[in-house]
Amino acid sequence: MTRAHIPGIIAMALIVLASNILVQFLFGNWLTWGAFTYPFAFLVTDLMNRLYGPGPARKVVFAGFIVGVICSLIGTQIQGEFGPLVTLRIAMGSGLAFLTAQLLDVAVFDKMRDGAWWRAPLASTLIGASVDTALFFSIAFSGALTFLEPASDVSWAGEMLPLLGSGPIAPLWVSLAVADWMVKIALALIALIPFRLIVLRFREKAALT
Repeated sequence: MTRAHIPGIIAMALIVLASNILVQFLFGNWLTWGAFTYPFAFLVTDLMNRLYGPGPARKVVFAGFIVGVICSLIGTQIQGEFGPLVTLRIAMGSGLAFLTAQLLDVAVFDKMRDGAWWRAPLASTLIGASVDTALFFSIAFSGALTFLEPASDVSWAGEMLPLLGSGPIAPLWVSLAVADWMVKIALALIALIPFRLIVLRFREKAALT
């Protein structure tokens, strides 16, 4: 690790920390505020991959994972109105989803890095974000995985309701997952703008040195 990698590590740590805090606060019926900050972790990973390669990108991912684990451990010790702020299932889902999705993002980006500038960041983020959403919400809230933490009552997440309030009947956690995924995809498209600008700026500075 070099000094050039430190900004990426700090950015990833701040995003993970902010997301762990903001995920406790609802935005409407189907989202938490954390849904708007967490997707930028993919932007940081992709920038590190483009500028420095897959090795440094993985180091940034592991730094974010460590911060996430620490936040989860702290959260399990803080009692809220309905028990610990972070349950074992949420901690497991968050950690496994983050590490799997981010490392997958790095691998996909690296395979596609020689194509058009937008293909690698867009494809890697779409795939990573989809895997992240599927893993986190199923591990944290699916009734089929109650055995992971029998003492944790997630029956509320299994309430059968219209999908996103107006679609077919589905468990509440599925609506939460779909809404989360939609935000991630929207932000993945928006993040292409800062991705392009930062990469161009980096190359301009490199050409002058």
